[in-house]
Amino acid sequence: MSFLKVEEDSDFPIQNLPFGVFSTPDNPTHRIGVAIGDQILDLSVVKHLFTGSALSKHQHVFAQPILNPFMALGREAWREARAFLQQLLSAGEATLRDNKELRQKLTTEPSYFYLQWDFSLIGHPCAQMFLGPVWGLVGILSLSDSCCPLRDYTDFYSSLHHATNVGTMFRGKDNALMPNWLHLPVAYNGRASSVIVSGTPIRRPMGQTRSDETKPPVFGASKLLDFELEMAFFVGPGTKLGERIDISRAHEHIFGMVLMNDWSARDIQKWEYVPLGPFLGKSFGTTISPWVVSMEALSPFIVANPVQDPKPLPYLYSDDSYTFDINLLVSIKGEAMTEKATICRSNLKHMYWTMKQQLAHHTVNGCNVRPGDLLASGTISGPTPESFGSMLELSWKGTKIIDLGNGNTRKFLQDGDEVTLTGYCQGNGYRIGFGECTGKVLPAIL
Repeated sequence: MSFLKVEEDSDFPIQNLPFGVFSTPDNPTHRIGVAIGDQILDLSVVKHLFTGSALSKHQHVFAQPILNPFMALGREAWREARAFLQQLLSAGEATLRDNKELRQKLTTEPSYFYLQWDFSLIGHPCAQMFLGPVWGLVGILSLSDSCCPLRDYTDFYSSLHHATNVGTMFRGKDNALMPNWLHLPVAYNGRASSVIVSGTPIRRPMGQTRSDETKPPVFGASKLLDFELEMAFFVGPGTKLGERIDISRAHEHIFGMVLMNDWSARDIQKWEYVPLGPFLGKSFGTTISPWVVSMEALSPFIVANPVQDPKPLPYLYSDDSYTFDINLLVSIKGEAMTEKATICRSNLKHMYWTMKQQLAHHTVNGCNVRPGDLLASGTISGPTPESFGSMLELSWKGTKIIDLGNGNTRKFLQDGDEVTLTGYCQGNGYRIGFGECTGKVLPAIL
């Protein structure tokens, strides 16, 4: 228990302590913090207190404007930092609890500009969250404008239910899965420059579509704009070109997780994806939540891996459970609506391929990874219609109506729609949450 007041339904109890980068009006410097209840603990102020064996010589990482250097230190440092922070914030520890002057320097009020949360606590009146912890993005600046080297983004396709649903729609039930799907984690390289932080509006994309196969393609705004419910993890220690990560040690390279909405223009994607896969139908925007939840915080919620048949090849096989029970929800709020409507309830445990398998496969050919690389799950769909993680599935390719209540319906997203992803693990009297992953659809620029 912390000496700070934390509501029971808070996403950020002392059992969580996710990492992020923030600034405040009176101090625009980007700095690393951890969320505790409805406050932020500024680690740049307490960096000298990290005196353990793994961090005593690396205190400078907490004075950086990005998380990459801390990520690169590895599991021993991550665990040591987490254990120290839990002790520092605990009810029985006087170092911070009884020092009002230090507390005023350390804790700030996270009334996030992007998440539009409104809190009324001591300290700074506003804190702005950035994508800077791992990507070096500041607000919605591009990577080329940032203070961090370009990082990479890979999107997997690891939900058996999602792959089966989409395959059934376009190829029929008997040919739903491609021949390789049950043998390897299918993926493609995404566009890192358009990964944005929660709260950033998303512009409806323009592109080529061909709705009538008897006529030539046309250019215009996408009419079939969709969300994709995903989660993603950040790589910690990197590798050299030519090295691979053995699956038995893959977890040592996984720092933490965020929520992700991989926006999709289905009509653009359908016309362009053969033979090289998604391009403009995906690269216009990918939204992630601003707080990175550590794997240590998520470890109590590990469940058995799914049964995989056929048995994976040796480099992908592991007896260790690395599947997580994370409840996931998606809601939509149209401009004419007064309340959000929840349209999807899914869970990360429905994934077929684990994060360890994804990382082992990603590097098996010698592809190097770097601290801060982002690897996404792919759409997370469950076995029932209410757990389908995209409007493509929920509307079954536009043949069904999605009811939002009070006469509001959708098949795909409309301009002005605000999509919000949330996720949490439910513990005994506490929850490990991720905050919100939100984006509002803006009209296309014609």
